[in-house]
Parts: sequence; C-alpha cells; structure tokens
Amino acid sequence: MVKNRIGLIRVLTTDDPEILGLHGKVIMDAFPDLEVITRCISDQPQGVFDDATEKQAWPKVVALAQEMAEEDNVRAIVISCAADPGVRQAREVLAIPVIGAGSAAAHVALTLGNSIAALGITADVPTAMANTLGSALVAAAKPAGVETTVDLMKSSGKKAVLEAAVQLMEKGARVLALACTGMTTIGAAQVIHKELGIKVVDPVIASGLFAWYATKEF
Repeated sequence: MVKNRIGLIRVLTTDDPEILGLHGKVIMDAFPDLEVITRCISDQPQGVFDDATEKQAWPKVVALAQEMAEEDNVRAIVISCAADPGVRQAREVLAIPVIGAGSAAAHVALTLGNSIAALGITADVPTAMANTLGSALVAAAKPAGVETTVDLMKSSGKKAVLEAAVQLMEKGARVLALACTGMTTIGAAQVIHKELGIKVVDPVIASGLFAWYATKEF
C-alpha cells in the first residue's frame, strides 16, 4: 500500500526519539495509510504553555513547516499543539494543507455534542479552540498542579487530569475536548473515557483525521 506522507511538528523540544515520534505513531496507528515524518522546533524544552511561549514558537513553526514542505515531500503538515501556533501564518506561505491540533479537536467535538468542555494546561482555552467552539463551550479546566506539558507525564499529573475531567462533567459537559497535545502523550483520552464514560476528543487523532482527509484521493 502506498502511504500518503505528512509532516508533524512538535513544539516540545526533545532529543528522545520515543517522545518525539509518539504523536506520529498515534496518527499512523489510527490511519494506517498515512506515513508521518516528525520534527520538533528548537529551544522550547517545556513546549508551549502561555502567550509568551506561543509567541516564541510560531515563527519557528512556520520556518520548520516551510523546510519540511521543501525537503520531506509531505502532502500536509500537522502542528501538534492545541494553541495552533503558526498555523495561520504557515497557511499563508504554503500550498499544502496546514492543520492545527486545537482547531481540529474543536471541530470534531462539535460533531459529537453541544455541551463541550476544554481540558488543557492553561487557565484560558486556546483561542483557536474557543473561537471554533463558540457557544458550545460550557466549561474549561486545567489539572491542579499542572503548568507545562512535562508536568502531565508525572503520576500526579495523570491523576489530576482525571479529577479535572470529573469536575467538568459536574458542570454539564457531555464531550471533553483535550486542549493540550501533551494529553495524547499520556493517553488521557483513553483513560478518561474508560473511567468516566464521557466522549473525549484527542487533538492529535483529530488532526490526523483531517490530514487523512486532506491527502485522500477519492
């Protein structure tokens, strides 16, 4: 089977090949006819977790997206960050589709229900997600003690994610849209759905869905 090659950009700087390639593996497991080439931006070992780090990230994302489009023969690019840093700017300079994990998750969530909550690592919902969800966004939360993507990987972070999900359900959420791709790294969607039964949208898988569609030849 000939696979469609896409690029994936991580905004968490890492030289650990397993961590670097994890989001691409998640997409390839979900969509076997995609091949994912992954790279990460430089000098952001804590990833993107506030306005300042987002501003630092987006020019790097655009430059890396241009490089991957020219050198890696990819047919679409996924920005694996719920804040969608550089997505708008990259779309202005690239001819191939550029997909942001945050807006992708929000769009998928809207197909599943009208009472959606965002669960991320910031007090505010990423703008790309909030703008897409509009009035369907009924609540938002961040896990206690979690400030960066790295915090999610701790045992305390995983426990806090589940506790925050319970709080959002108590506020009327019927669908959870994960507002940080670090949630994918710890398998949060699967754990929350198994433990609580609520529908959960994983932003990396959501972005893979749109990448699959964007590269599909019908």
